[in-house]
Amino acid sequence: MTVAAFAKSVVIAFSLGLDVFAVSVGVGMRGGTRAAKFRIGAAFATAEVSMTLIGVGLGRLAGQFLGQSAAYLGFAALVGVGSYMIYEARRGTEPGGSFDLSRGWGLLLGALSISLDSLGIGFSILYIGVPLGVSLVCIAVASVLSTTLGLALGRRIGAIGEETAALWSGILLVLTGLTFSALKLLHAGG
Repeated sequence: MTVAAFAKSVVIAFSLGLDVFAVSVGVGMRGGTRAAKFRIGAAFATAEVSMTLIGVGLGRLAGQFLGQSAAYLGFAALVGVGSYMIYEARRGTEPGGSFDLSRGWGLLLGALSISLDSLGIGFSILYIGVPLGVSLVCIAVASVLSTTLGLALGRRIGAIGEETAALWSGILLVLTGLTFSALKLLHAGG
């Protein structure tokens, strides 16, 4: 594995981790037990990795039907998800809404909602020249670290940190999608 491929994996994991961090800050502001924080961390990491794998499966399927244009579709999905995240962050919607993100349906829906960007990453990961296993490990580690940090700092950071992290996560996903599209178009960095 090249340094460039590892760097791409880290950038992807970091951009996904910011979204997890934003939601975790919101949950952390509400407090919670150590067991609840462990459940949230495990659920978020599992959802991120699972949705990435589902995205990989969809990307392979699309690749069979669409050929090389599937890569651009995956990159467009990243830009689309990132743009939506920017829109939501600017609009000021609260991640998790009225759900209790520490257990039950709230935890499931929260984990699924933050992992939608992972679906887009998984769809495009086959086309950006990174090893899948390394990327999944980076995503899982970033998710656990982001959740832990967000929950721990939630009360201190407050709503400003939550909105800023969500905004930057969206910006990074848009830039990632555009950068990978340009690299593929120019036949560079693959």
